[in-house]
Amino acid sequence: MSRSTLPRLVAALACTAGLGLGALPVAGADPAPSVPPAVVPMQPGPEQFTPGDAIRYAATHPDTAPPGANDFACRSRPGQLPVILAHGTDTTAYTDWAGLSPKLKAAGYCVFALNYGGKAGADHYGTEEMSESAVQLRDFVSKVRSATGAAEVDLVGFSQGATVTRYYINRLGGASEVRRWVGLASPSYGGAMFGAVALARAIPGGVEAVQDFFSLAVVQQMVDSPFLVGLNAGSDTVPGVEYTTIGSRYDEMIQPSSNIALHGAGATNIVVQDLCPIDMTGHFNMPYDAFSQQLVLNALDPSRTVVPECRFVPLGTNIAGVVAAANF
Repeated sequence: MSRSTLPRLVAALACTAGLGLGALPVAGADPAPSVPPAVVPMQPGPEQFTPGDAIRYAATHPDTAPPGANDFACRSRPGQLPVILAHGTDTTAYTDWAGLSPKLKAAGYCVFALNYGGKAGADHYGTEEMSESAVQLRDFVSKVRSATGAAEVDLVGFSQGATVTRYYINRLGGASEVRRWVGLASPSYGGAMFGAVALARAIPGGVEAVQDFFSLAVVQQMVDSPFLVGLNAGSDTVPGVEYTTIGSRYDEMIQPSSNIALHGAGATNIVVQDLCPIDMTGHFNMPYDAFSQQLVLNALDPSRTVVPECRFVPLGTNIAGVVAAANF
């Protein structure tokens, strides 16, 4: 998440009332036939090392692409596929991927990133109906494949981006066009938000108020939402794709954190603290956490696995910086 959603979210959680997203209204509806295309940022931006710094830069530099991304003349090295990055809720490709994108580029990947799910004229994205966002992603994948000549791509999604990319694979026929899917802090089965979901459901008009206060996309990501129930029905994976989730026990958004994991065939579920107990990175810091970044690289190419250095990361790292960047 980012500038506008996060500060409101933090305030709501502090009151144990705001994020009551449980009983999702139109979630899982068939995508509309005329979905506007995603925005493809093309202005290169600098590498960032914290989400707060990325948010501050993006606020004054619209249309910024993550470093190394969206070079449509790029051709992949043998054995590598183009990597498409999908951002989270109420944010942009740059704010979420300004740290990982240059590392992928340095590893030889052709990297691409889109801004999906935004209202007309918006400067932040990932707020609208998620099935329509998946249509935007599907069309962007086609554009990347056409430009690069690649038969398949690899997908990396952060937070909502993990679910949007998985919807495209599982429900829009994307399995034939995707080799590997990596979900970073994926809300695979949604979040109960420390009981706030149940609270909102118990209050008349609570869920509707949450949708008005945040967005439909936020509501669709909560535990037991019709959108997620429909997406996960039968199996949460489909044959032919390698799925990897990378999650944290200290995720501030997805509670219980076990809801990050997928259960279907072809799924590998990694918990950061199983490998590095002193890295207590949470939801908002994961795209900028060096340990988690290396896990993404390892998932994309298991033949070049590198054991990441285990370093102490305090609980709540970068949350204050994100809130400050969003407000000042």
